[in-house]
Amino acid sequence: MKAVVGSVVAAVVASACCLGPVLFATIGAGALGAASIRLEPYRPWFLGLTVVLLGAAFATTYRRQAVARSDGSCAPSSRRASKIALWVAVVVVALLAAFPYYVKWLM
Repeated sequence: MKAVVGSVVAAVVASACCLGPVLFATIGAGALGAASIRLEPYRPWFLGLTVVLLGAAFATTYRRQAVARSDGSCAPSSRRASKIALWVAVVVVALLAAFPYYVKWLM
C-alpha cells in the first residue's frame, strides 16, 4: 500500500509544474503558480519514480501468497481491497501524468 500512495504522491509532484499554476490562479495566488513552473525540469524524474512505484505495487499486490490454515494446508489469500486501491491509483496517476496535455483543451 505504501507503493500505491508513493506513486500517487510522485505523480502529483510530477504534475505540479502544470497543475500548480492552474490551481493557484483559481484561488488567486498567481505568484505561487509561477513558482511551481520551476519544477518542470524534474518532471521526467518524478514520472519515472511513479512508474517504478506502480510496478512495485503491482508486484506486491498480485504476487501469489499462501495463507496457512489451521489444518496445515495453504490457500491463496484474497486482497480485493488492495487490488481496487491499486487500480484507482493507476487511474489517478494516469490523469495526473496526462494533465499537461489535456489541460490545453479544457482552457
